[in-house]
Amino acid sequence: MIYLVFIVGLVVIYILVYGRYKKTLISVFFDPVELDSKVQGELRVVTYNIAGLPQIISSARTPRKDSIHCIGKKLNTFDIVNVQEDFNYNSDLFAGNVLPYRTLHKGKVPLGDGLNTLSSLPIIEYHRIPWQHCSGSDCLTPKGFSYAKILLADQVSIDVYNVHANSNDSEKAALARRNNLLQLAQYIHDHSADRPLLVMGDFNAHYAFKLDNLPIFLKKTNLVDAWVSFCRNNSFPAVNPNFVAQDMLTLTREEESLDKILFRNSAEVSFYPTYYQVDKDIFVNAAEEPLSDHLAVIMSFKWEYKEENHNPSNSSSI
Repeated sequence: MIYLVFIVGLVVIYILVYGRYKKTLISVFFDPVELDSKVQGELRVVTYNIAGLPQIISSARTPRKDSIHCIGKKLNTFDIVNVQEDFNYNSDLFAGNVLPYRTLHKGKVPLGDGLNTLSSLPIIEYHRIPWQHCSGSDCLTPKGFSYAKILLADQVSIDVYNVHANSNDSEKAALARRNNLLQLAQYIHDHSADRPLLVMGDFNAHYAFKLDNLPIFLKKTNLVDAWVSFCRNNSFPAVNPNFVAQDMLTLTREEESLDKILFRNSAEVSFYPTYYQVDKDIFVNAAEEPLSDHLAVIMSFKWEYKEENHNPSNSSSI
């Protein structure tokens, strides 16, 4: 009886502590970094769900520890990296990576949100924000989105969001996901008004799925879907009442991925997409097996800064 009371007590304490921790907002600011003055440049970015859940529950086909260490090394050629499901093997990811700027790992399952940003360019601040709505197993970790302010050059910065929305296509899950995107849209409105944006991550959403609200999200934020604009000449997929998601490892750039790269220009900074790919060549092992249960989405941009449009208020911290 005493043993049972002890176990129940531990469970209650865990629930109370986890519930409080899950709702905790994390904000980190770094010391200023001096960069050269530039008015144009290029960016190579990637978003990648790296399947970092514990091996025993992972749906990825390859061993997680070795695969994630390999992913870390292969990310070194990118300028800005957003990863999702970076849970239990973060030390392996970071051990293989030499990008000088990165967000601090929040923790393993169930305390971490799985989101990290790595960059060749200075991250001067970042914030982690948990979702207000979730369903099913998504409620077992504090999933959400993160914000990072990244310097491209002296006096030139952009806001980068990393997203992992609620999964599954049941009605309850889709409702939570719609609320996720509305929450993110409101945060962008409140904290990134008139700012140049990159929003990258695992949205778990499709334009073709009738219960998703991606078009509403784009309209509220004035974001552009890089795949739709670059690969489909701004033609959105039609809603399919019988929609069934395709196996993620069979996708090409011709099909819609859950993993998306969105961007928004500002009066000061403009992005010009030059390359888009759903990767099947880089993030594979020696046997050419995918290193995750998702395929990385890669994008290249040219960017241009218009100094004559500079507004000091748009460069301040949120």
